[in-house]
Amino acid sequence: MFSLKYADILERIDEIDPRGYAKSRNYIDGDVSLLSPYISRGIISTKFVMESLFKKGYSFSECEKFIQELAWRDYWQQIWITKKDSIDHDLKHDQPDVQNHEMPSAILEAKTNITAIDKAIDQLYDTGYLHNHLRMYIAAICCNNGKSHWKVPAQWMYYHLKDGDWASNALSWQWTAGSNSIKKYIANQENINRYCHTEDQHTFLDKSYEEIAKMPLPKILGKTEIPMLASSNIISKELDIDQSVPTILYNYYNLDPLWHSSEVANRVFIVEPSIFKKYPVSVKNLEYAINMGKENILSLQVYYGEFSELQKEYQIKKFIFKEHPLNHYIGIEENRDWMFPIQGYYDSFFKFWNKAKKTLR
Repeated sequence: MFSLKYADILERIDEIDPRGYAKSRNYIDGDVSLLSPYISRGIISTKFVMESLFKKGYSFSECEKFIQELAWRDYWQQIWITKKDSIDHDLKHDQPDVQNHEMPSAILEAKTNITAIDKAIDQLYDTGYLHNHLRMYIAAICCNNGKSHWKVPAQWMYYHLKDGDWASNALSWQWTAGSNSIKKYIANQENINRYCHTEDQHTFLDKSYEEIAKMPLPKILGKTEIPMLASSNIISKELDIDQSVPTILYNYYNLDPLWHSSEVANRVFIVEPSIFKKYPVSVKNLEYAINMGKENILSLQVYYGEFSELQKEYQIKKFIFKEHPLNHYIGIEENRDWMFPIQGYYDSFFKFWNKAKKTLR
């Protein structure tokens, strides 16, 4: 489903139909790009994708909706940069109507009796992919029907997503749960049937929006638990470091194969246990990222350990790395490839977007 090869990624970018996307993106079989794992892992940037559309001759109006959805990623990242660990907690106000800090077992076991939801969870476990609309449905069921605080189920989803981006994930869950938005997001069975092409009836969501907003905790969501999210660990080989050249540092969020590609350098993918303990990802997804890095970055070596240990063990004097909210490296930090020359915190996406799109015109 998600090729490791850079040439295949470029081909997928070339096949984007922004007009088709605007019309059908909310349907689970809609014309979506499936580029999110490559953007999240830093193989390509949001700006690179946007500029590719313009180079193909699409006007801003033709691809505005697609570009807007890309911009959400940069927006969430800017919030993470500004608010730091605050995004790990209710950002704007307390999530309303919380009854537990676990998550419904019916979600974990894909046994909600809602066809589209259960099928999507099975697909998540199998492929690491979830359509964006289904992410919203699952978050709404956990938080607004199941009365679970958003944090634990958000960690569960991030753990399994091949395109896991903690800012996009955590802040989207908060948007759905009402701790980073004006109101909670609610879905009913009619809406799910429409966008997922199902015909379910008599589920706990087969009600009007007004009824769902007032209904008590559904029995099927009553059992809760904390998912087991073991932090990933790997065995790395001894590194071959040339002290006469700089060390280009890659990580789970930056695997750009074009970055400093023409220079002679050590190239190290660092996997820090402390980061993956705080934000666990599945072994399957970490191995996918490592394999994608090795496929596209010449002579990439993998180091499992903390940055301070890498620095001390190999006496590396010059590191080069790209900015990211999780970085705590020492060396030369280079700017990321942002879509717009706009930085800082905006309390709503559309304040950010209205300013950002002016820079394109």
